[in-house]
Amino acid sequence: MVDMTNLEAVIIAEGCEEVEGKDQYLAAWQKLVDTGLAWKLQGWFGRRAEQLIDAGLITAAKENDNE
Repeated sequence: MVDMTNLEAVIIAEGCEEVEGKDQYLAAWQKLVDTGLAWKLQGWFGRRAEQLIDAGLITAAKENDNE
């Protein structure tokens, strides 16, 4: 998996940048969850993150990961 910045993850999640595949898309969302940004950005980011977590496609961050 390629390391990406928070900004790159947001741009991918918003669909403003083409991804190389599903893995890159999910990695962007995992980054947003792990950093806590999914919960700090517009509401749809959090809702989409919850959908992906509920579907088992990404994992919820551990409580201490985003502190």
